[in-house]
Parts: sequence; C-alpha cells; structure tokens
Amino acid sequence: VQLQASGGGVVQAGGSLRLSCSLSGTIYSITEMGFYRPVSRDEVDLVALVKGEGDTKYAESVTGRFTITLDAAKNTAYLEMTNLRPEDSDIYYCQARGRSGSGSPFNAWGQGTQVTVSS
Repeated sequence: VQLQASGGGVVQAGGSLRLSCSLSGTIYSITEMGFYRPVSRDEVDLVALVKGEGDTKYAESVTGRFTITLDAAKNTAYLEMTNLRPEDSDIYYCQARGRSGSGSPFNAWGQGTQVTVSS
C-alpha cells in the first residue's frame, strides 16, 4: 500500500487549492485519511481528518475554510483549501489507515506536497 499526495502550489492570499491523497494497492477498507503539517522534525499537527464513515475533524485555524472529503471508490481523499492565508504555507503530508486486501492493517504516509501562499 502506497500513498501519493498532489495538488500543492503557489497561490495568492485569498485563493484556493485542492490537495489530493491517493492510495494504491489492494485496499479492503479505509479507516481514516488525513492531512497534517509538521510542527517539528518528529511531530505533525492535524489539519483535517475524514473517517471511513464520513465523520470529519479540523484544526481550529482551518475550520470554515478547508473541507476534507473521501471518495472511497477511488481510495482518494481531497482537501479543498479556500480563503488561503500566508500562514497556511507549509508542506502538507497525507496519512491513511485501514486494511489491505490481505486483511493486514496499514498506516501509510505520503511524501508531502508544498503549499505556498503569497501576501
């Protein structure tokens, strides 16, 4: 099971971007998928999370501006980022937990995608 993130880029303040996070491999079920930002070398903070059944959770700083969705048929999560601010600039990592086709649990991390918001 592998995870591929895409969709980052450079945008002006107030603009929008959509990040994608796609699982490859044989997937039996997705428990959750999320996007995170690094806090330090070894720590990340949650930006947005979507459960397999659809429940979502957001960091306070992005609530009302970002929306996370899960397309289970495509094993892909999307993060719609609107009204972007310079402080949203960062590398965004995606993460997924679930069970593979063999029934084994997985916890996969993507490579990160850069978001840069200019003022």
